[in-house]
This record gives sequence, C-alpha cells and structure tokens, in this order.
Amino acid sequence: MSDQLLWFATRGAGIVSLLMFTAVVVLGVLNVSRWQAPSWPRFLTAGFHRNLSLLALVFLGLHIVTAVVDPFTALGPAAALIPFASSYRPLWVGLGVIAVDLIVALVVTSLIRARLGQRAWRAIHWLAYAAWPLAIVHGIGSGSDNLAPWMLALDVLCAALVGVAVMWRLMTVRAGSPEVLQQVVAEVARPARGRTVR
Repeated sequence: MSDQLLWFATRGAGIVSLLMFTAVVVLGVLNVSRWQAPSWPRFLTAGFHRNLSLLALVFLGLHIVTAVVDPFTALGPAAALIPFASSYRPLWVGLGVIAVDLIVALVVTSLIRARLGQRAWRAIHWLAYAAWPLAIVHGIGSGSDNLAPWMLALDVLCAALVGVAVMWRLMTVRAGSPEVLQQVVAEVARPARGRTVR
C-alpha cells in the first residue's frame, strides 16, 4: 500500500468516524430523552444507535491501523495505546488516544451490561460526553485538513448537531416530560393551514 493511499485512508476513516460518532451521540441523547415519533418508534432509535456504534468502531479501527502503519506519522503501536507517547503532534494524538480509551470502556461495559447493572453501566456511559469532544479536538489539532473550509464546516455541523441534541435533552428534563416538547415541535412543524400572513 502506497504512503499516499495510507494517508487518504487515515484521513477518510477519521472523518467518517467523526460523522458516525456524532450521529451515535445524537441518537444516544435522543434515546435517553425517550424521543419517538409515529413513523420512528423508540426501539428503532436504540437499535440504530447500537448498530451505528459498531460500524463507527470499524472505521475508527481502520483510522488507527492506517495511522500506525503510515511511515509519515511513524506512530507505532505504543503511540496508539499510550496517551501523549506519539512523536507526531503528541498533544493532539494523545487526546485522540484518550477518546479511544473511553470508547473502549464504553464498548466493554456495554458487552457486560447485564452483569454490571443498569446504574453502573449508565454512569460509565456518560464517558461518551467526554470522548466525543476529545475526538473532535483531536481531529482539529492533528488533521491535515483541519483549516480547510469544508472540514471546518463539518466540525461546526457536528458540534451544532450534538449541541441541539443536548439542548433538546435539557429542555425535556425541564418540561418534565418528553411528550410536552414533542407536541410543541409537532405544532411548530405542522404546515400552516388557514393561517393568513400579515
């Protein structure tokens, strides 16, 4: 495999991982807030969240493996496992390693969820709120396209999506019931029939 192909694979897999993990975080927040719609029942959100998480892990694995074997970065296995051990952009790569470590903790505890118990699993699952921002900061600091307008737009889009989902969650908690907020959103989104524009 050529060095340029490795570079494209590392970069592409990292970007796809960011997009997928952003969707995973948004779906996780929606699932916690018990969001559902008549055309999208809650079990679909939970199933999609789980399956998209697994697919995101595949792309994350590809991102890590191609970065480790890429001779330009010369990371080596230790830099992929130990935070801040990299000679290539140690701070930014180290933040990515911490994000991966947190994601591994999420995966392992999800696999033993029945033994761990719901309360402990949920407490550990809060690590996702730390892993996602670390991953996005890792991409901003170590990505070769980090200042390209299209990459900045993707970073802003990902941050906005997670921000809206978290705000939705906070609003449902304050409203006391997710159904209250869903009714408000449905009313706002419904086409304005019979309304006159002034």
